[in-house]
Amino acid sequence: MTSYWLLDPHEPLEARRRDGRVDVAIVGGGVTGLACALALAQAGRSVRVHEARAVATGASGRNGGFALRGGAMPYDGARAWLGHDSAAAYWRWTEAALERMVALGGDAFDRTGSLRLAADDEERDEIRAEYDALLEDGFAAEWRDDLPGTIGARFPAAIFHPPDASVQPARWVRRLADAAAEAGADIREHDRVERLDEVDADVVVVATDGYPSGLLGELEGSIIPTRGQMLATEPLEDRVFECPHYGRHGFDYWQQTPDGRVLAGGFRDYAIDTEFTADELTTEPIQEALERFVADVVGRPVVVEHRWAGIFGLVLDFLPVVGPHPHDERVWIAGGYSGHGNVLGFACGEAVARALLGDHDPMLDLFRPERLLAPAP
Repeated sequence: MTSYWLLDPHEPLEARRRDGRVDVAIVGGGVTGLACALALAQAGRSVRVHEARAVATGASGRNGGFALRGGAMPYDGARAWLGHDSAAAYWRWTEAALERMVALGGDAFDRTGSLRLAADDEERDEIRAEYDALLEDGFAAEWRDDLPGTIGARFPAAIFHPPDASVQPARWVRRLADAAAEAGADIREHDRVERLDEVDADVVVVATDGYPSGLLGELEGSIIPTRGQMLATEPLEDRVFECPHYGRHGFDYWQQTPDGRVLAGGFRDYAIDTEFTADELTTEPIQEALERFVADVVGRPVVVEHRWAGIFGLVLDFLPVVGPHPHDERVWIAGGYSGHGNVLGFACGEAVARALLGDHDPMLDLFRPERLLAPAP
């Protein structure tokens, strides 16, 4: 049940204890909380991070290792839902965040690009509409409909997204933690916060994404805990996949690591009723589906050496939930990335820090938490 990513060798985090009240306390030691802590500490604010387990051991060390621009909805869907200008600004905002991540993360990132694949002709038409919208608005994208080998036999077309990257997420987040600690943040691992009155801070940022915190009052439950299961094979001698792949509306995703392993996840739609949960457990139906899928795309059965699960926060409108709590200005929330937390989590953590420093990011107007409390139309 240990994520393959979390096996990456690393030095223990250097403790920098800060006694007494702090300007900002952050609940959650994943990418969002640590990005926020780093930005605040660099600006001279006193910051304490409370992580219930160890840094990167939640969703930030249990995901597929994709660093993708954009949001959880396709770009053409974002234009229809948010408006043309807002969607374009959103995508450019994430591209800029990805550039900063790569600069900070070093060899935790590999700028491979990514492939979004169509599983059938209907999905091919859908991704073609997204591709056309991206080109129309000046975003880099390439259309591919002559895919090689077993991928071409299963997927009729794909969009290649050049800016995207593969990331070793645990290594990246641990480096983010090291940078935040070096800047002066007090990062406390194995320090669970169960009530807001335990936290000695002027402002509290809850950055647990899909993991229920019990700290959000009326908003608790509006971000739906959703399980993503994964596996990792033995190292393969041949290089089969050069970049992260995802298809079937994101229900299938996989990549090959530098040591040759194929890491694959998804297939939660095979048992969807069981996957809206905060339990980090693997299940036989989904693991069997993943194993069959990997054998299919590799072209032969392969040995599976690791299996694990992680929890992400699903929001029904596929937009992050970021900003002050509607009924408690002391509390801020940042989460709800709907499976796209590697880049969105970093960007939103930074945006919260800037807002607390007096520099409001207009993107937060799209992510306001109070929208989740509005009555249905």
